[in-house]
Amino acid sequence: MKKRGIPFLSFLFIFCMALVWLPKPVDAATYDIDFETTSQAIELINLDTDTIVYQQNADQKMYPASTTKIMTYIVAVEHITDLENTQITVSEEIVNELLGTGSSLAGVREGEILTAMQLLNCMMIPSGNDAALVLANYVGGGDTQVFIDMMNEKAAELGCENTHFMNPHGLHDDQHYTTADDLYKITKYAMTLPYFMEICSKTYYQIPATNVSPEPRYVYTTNMLIEPNAGGSYYYPYCNGIKTGSHDQAGYCLVSTAVKDGYSYMCIALGAPSVDDQGNRVSTNGAFVDTKNLYIWAFDNLRLKTVLSSDESVCDVTLNLAWNKDKLLLVPERSYSTILPKDISETSVIITPDVPESIDAPVKKGDVIGTATLSYVGQELATINLVASESVERSEVLHSVDTMNEVIHSQWFQIIAGVIAALVLIYLILALIYNRKKKKLRKVKKYRRM
Repeated sequence: MKKRGIPFLSFLFIFCMALVWLPKPVDAATYDIDFETTSQAIELINLDTDTIVYQQNADQKMYPASTTKIMTYIVAVEHITDLENTQITVSEEIVNELLGTGSSLAGVREGEILTAMQLLNCMMIPSGNDAALVLANYVGGGDTQVFIDMMNEKAAELGCENTHFMNPHGLHDDQHYTTADDLYKITKYAMTLPYFMEICSKTYYQIPATNVSPEPRYVYTTNMLIEPNAGGSYYYPYCNGIKTGSHDQAGYCLVSTAVKDGYSYMCIALGAPSVDDQGNRVSTNGAFVDTKNLYIWAFDNLRLKTVLSSDESVCDVTLNLAWNKDKLLLVPERSYSTILPKDISETSVIITPDVPESIDAPVKKGDVIGTATLSYVGQELATINLVASESVERSEVLHSVDTMNEVIHSQWFQIIAGVIAALVLIYLILALIYNRKKKKLRKVKKYRRM
C-alpha cells in the first residue's frame, strides 16, 4: 500500500524549496481568471520565481482553522532536536481538554508514549488536534501558553504583520487569525524544514504498536486533492500536501502545492463557506474546488519568460573623464524571468530605467549605476539594479582639466579672484594718483627754478 516514491520525491521537493527560501522581494503580477471562486481570501504563487499570479483579499484577516498546525510544526521541529527518539507521554489533561469541542483527532490515548515524529504525523495527516496539544505542551515545558508565545514570536520573525495565534490547533478564537499572504510566508518557511513535505504528502500513516495499543493503527489524510481513492472529483494528481482546515467560523481552508511540467505553485484558499445562511452544512468544499481550478488555470495559461538578460544592455549613461568614450552601456545585475500569460510576449513588459544624467570615470564592471522598474498592464513586477557593462579607466589629463575647471568655477576661487582683482584695481588707482601727484610736483619744482 505504501507509496515508495514519496520520500525521495519529498526530499527533492524540500531541496528545491530550500533554494527558493532566499531573502528577495515577492513579485506581483495578478492576472484575471475565467471562473468563479467561493473562498474569501486566495493567493496563488509561482514558487519558481516567487511571483504572485493571483490574489483575492490576500491581506484580509481570516480564521485559519487547522492550517494553524503548519506553524505548530515549525515551532515543534525547531525545539525538538531528536524527532525520531524523543518520547512524549500523552497526559489525561490533554485528552480531556478537547472533549466536546468537535475536534478532528488522531486518537492518541491517555498514557500513551509516542515519539515526536509519530506525533507530527498524527498532527499533519489526519489533522489531530490532540497530537498538536501534546507537542505544544511538551515543548512549552508543561505550559501550552509558552508554546503559543513561541508561535507568535516566529510569525513576527517571518514578517507576518497580520497574524496572531491563540492555540496550537486552530479551534475558533476571535483573536486567532492570519492572512493568505502571511500563511504563504509561514508555509514557505516550513517547506525548508526536515520531513515537512514528506509528512504532508502522505495519504495515510501507520501508528505502530505502543505501550497502550498492542496493534498498529492507521490515520488518513483530510486532504482530498492528494487522495486518489477517496478524493473523488477533488483529486488532483499534481498536488502535494499540505494542510486542510475547517470550522464554522473559518469555513473551508486549504494550503497546498502542485508541480507539473517543471512549474511549481502554492495556493492558499481561506474562508470557503462550510455552512449556509440557515446554518446547514455545505457539502461542497469550495477550498478544494478553488485550489484545483486555480492550478489547472495556471498550468494551462501561464509560462515562465525571460524579460531581462544580464548580457543585454537596457540603456546607456553619459560618461565623463574617459578618453575617447562618452557613453557607458548599462546591463541588468541579474537576468530576470517572470510568469506571464503564454500568449503574451515578454516585450509587453515595460522597462523604465532610473539612472543619473552622467557619471564620472573610473567605473568598474558590475558597479551599480541605477535601477530599472519592470511593469505589466500597470502592475509593478520588480525593480532590478542596472550595472556597468565594462570597466573604464579615468583619463588623468581630462581629470586635471576638469579639476581646474571645478576650481575656477568654485565659489571660493571666485571670491579670492574678486578680492585679488579689487586689490589690483585699488593698486592701479593708487598708482595713477601717485603718478599724477608726482608729475604735478615736478612741474612745481621746474617752475620755481625758472
